[in-house]
Amino acid sequence: MFDLKNVTIRSRSVSSMDNNVYVLTDRDTGAQVLIDAAADFPAIRELLSEAAADAAVPAKVELIVTTHSHWDHVRALAEAVQATGARTAAGREDAPDIEVPTNMLLVDGDTLHIGGSEGFELEAIKLRGHTPGSVALLYRDPNGPAHLFTGDSLFPGGLGNTQQDPERFASLYADVVERVFEQLPDDTIVHPGHGAGTTLGAERPHLPEWKERGW
Repeated sequence: MFDLKNVTIRSRSVSSMDNNVYVLTDRDTGAQVLIDAAADFPAIRELLSEAAADAAVPAKVELIVTTHSHWDHVRALAEAVQATGARTAAGREDAPDIEVPTNMLLVDGDTLHIGGSEGFELEAIKLRGHTPGSVALLYRDPNGPAHLFTGDSLFPGGLGNTQQDPERFASLYADVVERVFEQLPDDTIVHPGHGAGTTLGAERPHLPEWKERGW
């Protein structure tokens, strides 16, 4: 858990795929964002219940964002939408491959306003390559490091899987370098779609070797 001044960030690993599910809760408004309703809705419901205690008022999931369309990131999406009544968002190019209808089609640079003017913002960063419409979500904490939710596009030790396709790897590498590493400082905390987190500073020295090896 990251217990920030305005927002809390909680996560839960679900399924044999070790998918990370994240929930951000605004302390003052109770507005919540769920990132990747991957699987095991009972576990997600428990996570939301825990996160609800972080708010000063009753909490409500306003938006469920899917970082990309792969099956292991959407298995509990229908249940989560039905239970919460939340709107859904995903990258424009990936939305047609998600069975649950997508209400917000994200493009690079979109800003998501959570909880209205009293809440918080997330920025959508398109990282093309793992899938055509993969998105990362950036929360700029006004009192500390930024938090970047990267789906399956950036992990400790490398980029997401591009099936050894040189064009897809080149696309993902270029987007990660130009839209992430060249824009954000080293203390930015990376929250990936699977496994442990990292920081941009820990990964930045390895960019040349990632480019050289092609994955």
